[in-house]
Amino acid sequence: MRVREAGAADYPALAQVLGAVWPEHATTADTLAHEDAELRSHPRKPRLWRVLAEDPAGRVLGAGSLMQWPGMFHPGRYHAEVLVPPAHEGRGVGRALAAALETQLRGRGAREVLGTSREDRPRGLAFLEQQGFAEAMRYFASALSLPDFDPAPWASAARLPAGYRRATLADLVAERGEDAAWQAYFGICAAVRADVPRTGQATPLDFAHFRAQADDPRFLPGGVLFALTAQGEVAALTEVYPDAADPLKMQTGLTGTRREHRRRGLGLALKLAALELARTRGAASVWTDNASTNAPMLALNGRLGFVRQPAWVEMRRGRVEEGPL
Repeated sequence: MRVREAGAADYPALAQVLGAVWPEHATTADTLAHEDAELRSHPRKPRLWRVLAEDPAGRVLGAGSLMQWPGMFHPGRYHAEVLVPPAHEGRGVGRALAAALETQLRGRGAREVLGTSREDRPRGLAFLEQQGFAEAMRYFASALSLPDFDPAPWASAARLPAGYRRATLADLVAERGEDAAWQAYFGICAAVRADVPRTGQATPLDFAHFRAQADDPRFLPGGVLFALTAQGEVAALTEVYPDAADPLKMQTGLTGTRREHRRRGLGLALKLAALELARTRGAASVWTDNASTNAPMLALNGRLGFVRQPAWVEMRRGRVEEGPL
């Protein structure tokens, strides 16, 4: 077995490994390549390193990665991932990949490493514990079956209260122009993401990089839904976009409401509009992710009929406040 750095030609293999390990969260080679290019283009210059494990015949046995997320950036913080398909477990592939990642982490002076597995994968959780990781946070993926969802009982909740109107990013572009619309979109995201639970301090968004998400083939200007005040302020938003691999699935992005506009049903009304959009696009399900500590959003999704999947467990080794690993 050998572990080597992955290159541009390896994205099909990387996507295949990811789909074999997490079939509910499969992706495509093109999507993975686009996401990596987007990460590398960020002005904070986050690091990204991908590796593959191969047998002597060149068959891929697993994959690993180290990356730094710009949204929770610290030069000493990394997110590590080791992926071994079930068919290749128990052969030392994970240990070989972890050793390669460890060499990189120590060479880069890493202080904190985050890794994730799922509560129904005890082997993965045990592997992280053996590497010195401890649980830091849990979050749920939840899925709503659209054929089983009846919007009729929600007709009243789907209407925004007096003084608010619904608009999409596409609507705002038509009304205000590209720059003003994107600045409004940027402003609401910057405001509400401050309250999103995470294991480290959020770092500020960069507008130019934020604006570049329009280049993502999955991005839907009509899937960014706002609640606007009579004065034109964006009070709340939700995002919905197509899944990378499953045409019958749609994913939820950021949902949130400015603090001064909360408890007025804005988030619920926008989520209902997003579900209707997904239905009109022919989706069979809508998925979302929420931290286990985000009780209001979990309760809202539960009321709508979203079914929680096994919890993701984010585990941590070291702290950026401390010295190198």
